[in-house]
Amino acid sequence: MDGPFVGAEALAQGALTRHELARWHSRVLPGVYVPRGHEPSLHDRTVAAWLWSGRRGVIAGRAAAALHGADWVDATIPIELIWRNGRPPAGLVVRHEAIGDDEVTTVRGIPVTTKTRTAFDLGRHLDRGEAVARLDALRRATAFKNDAVLRLADRYPGARGLASLRTALPLVDGGAASPRETWLRLLLVDAGLPRPTTQLAVVESRGRRLRTLDLGWDDFMVGVEYDGDQHRTDRPQYAKDVRVKRKLAAFGWLVTFVIKEDRPDEIVRSVRQALISRGWRP
Repeated sequence: MDGPFVGAEALAQGALTRHELARWHSRVLPGVYVPRGHEPSLHDRTVAAWLWSGRRGVIAGRAAAALHGADWVDATIPIELIWRNGRPPAGLVVRHEAIGDDEVTTVRGIPVTTKTRTAFDLGRHLDRGEAVARLDALRRATAFKNDAVLRLADRYPGARGLASLRTALPLVDGGAASPRETWLRLLLVDAGLPRPTTQLAVVESRGRRLRTLDLGWDDFMVGVEYDGDQHRTDRPQYAKDVRVKRKLAAFGWLVTFVIKEDRPDEIVRSVRQALISRGWRP
């Protein structure tokens, strides 16, 4: 057995003896096992949660977003289920909430909330910053529609977190390529700067794409890039980036390159000054 399985079922089918179950397998949830020494992936933990529910729960939240193809979902997150059980084991979050048949689909053999219901839940149950980052990633993967999510809000007018959902949805942008880019965009918008375009293409006069900026304002030729750690691990890519930065400056673009050590107030000040120097007025 390679993945999670129900111990009692394996014993009843004669696939294992009790001795083999205890010696060669580890329990990940009550009644659910994996081979000993196997480090469960996010998908393994999701399957285990569903098996623990007696195959009756519906996978929701961040685990559902991952099943729909959203990136940046850590393997150690709590697995969320919509099901009736008030005392889940550690590592699981069970929500006793109403859910319609049209809000459930099947992904890789597991019942999971649809992309619309997943967005509805993420926007209600997470803090604003994480909610927008998770919704950015989900939209990048599925292109869910805000109108469809808001129709669910009308369907469940008493649901918890609707105000949070309505705050987060207008801020969602599927162009964000990482949670840090979402954080950076929200930082600038919250500081009163105009909303930037994500994945802004900078094109040379001959029509060749010079660079795709994380964020930017084409009218002002101002951009913002979040620099990761690639210069530490990929020297050729770093050298290429340095040359592109020089070309951006030569073409008249003012680009602020942000690193994780920068203070938020420094980032805002730099971008604000760049925009003002190009004619933007607060």
